Amino acid sequence: MDLDDTPEEASYRAQVRSIIKEHAAEFVDAAVSPSTHTLEYQATQRALYDLGLVGVSWPTEAGGRAGSRLEQIIVDQELERAGIPRHINWIGIGMCGPALIVHGSPAQKERYLRPLLRADELWCQLFSEPAAGSDLAGVTTRAEKVEGGWLISGQKVWTTGAQWCDFGLLLARTDASLPKHKGLSMFIVDMHADGVEVRPLRDMTGIAHFNEVFFDDVHVPDTGIVGAVGDGWAVALTMLMNERFTVAGDGTTYGAGPDALVRQLASKITDFSETQQSLLRDEFAACWIEALACRMTGNRLVTSIAQGGRPGPEGSVAKLSAAKLLRRSANLGLALEGDTSMFETDGVATRPWAYAATVAPGIALAGGTAEIMKNILGERVLGLPTEASPAGGPKSGR
Repeated sequence: MDLDDTPEEASYRAQVRSIIKEHAAEFVDAAVSPSTHTLEYQATQRALYDLGLVGVSWPTEAGGRAGSRLEQIIVDQELERAGIPRHINWIGIGMCGPALIVHGSPAQKERYLRPLLRADELWCQLFSEPAAGSDLAGVTTRAEKVEGGWLISGQKVWTTGAQWCDFGLLLARTDASLPKHKGLSMFIVDMHADGVEVRPLRDMTGIAHFNEVFFDDVHVPDTGIVGAVGDGWAVALTMLMNERFTVAGDGTTYGAGPDALVRQLASKITDFSETQQSLLRDEFAACWIEALACRMTGNRLVTSIAQGGRPGPEGSVAKLSAAKLLRRSANLGLALEGDTSMFETDGVATRPWAYAATVAPGIALAGGTAEIMKNILGERVLGLPTEASPAGGPKSGR
């Protein structure tokens, strides 16, 4: 594992850092919520795109810069270092865009990809349903063929950012007579179309990160199908493979929580008894070790990409570990803050540990639950037997 930039990478990093510093006044602070500063977040992504810092690894015909995946990682690391949000349209860039690049028609790529990169149009992923989350192929939202297109009816839930999105990629059942993986198709849905209703779901943070979305005979033209009719599961798999990496990131920034804990520990440790101080220091050491493990896993991924490899199981490992670390770090931060730690917060800027503690359950679910991540790693990486279903047959999940 090589932790150092090559001369070329160091030069690129210095260039990116200089651009970010020069244009800092154009960017929103990552401490504020996109729920309350949507336009500022869009303006930040637009400015970053115009500076060549969005879609770095995308092909030029898709509106990208035809750079390497490692160059995009360097950009993301420098934005993180500067306290600038990567993208409000991160689901579009991380999941929807790659699916369109692989499976979309030339007309779809021409129409949607560049506005997606510039955050002129925001995207969401319309997958999970009340009875189909981990078993994604069990979706029941249906698409009925009509002249010139399809009518979509059903419900999606836990849809991140749907309240401010313009389009979404929706997995629906187009043929109920086929086995569940075979009867699915993927659609581009206009989130402002008649029949679309978005209901924000306010979580413990006080912010509506997620939404439930209802579709009542929403018309989608034939040109809105991504890939062929019945190929929806293949498109979904492309999105899910990218989702692990998108949610987990490269792992190199997961030490941010313990870094903040260092300052908190130094300022608060004397408020506790000698016995309590010992316990707090032990818990801090455990958080720090976990953060280093996440960081090293991320460095392994970066090294693999730098040597021409592709993201592998590290994404699932990092996602699983990071969710656990976030909760543990937040709990320690709350303990150090004391009795006032859970006063009402309006976001990360005012009470970061309260925000971290209340957002942690959602992060643990996003991109697949811990149980799903363990199944993926156990079955697909370690080669363990497939988990049996209650009926005795193989159990299929995401």
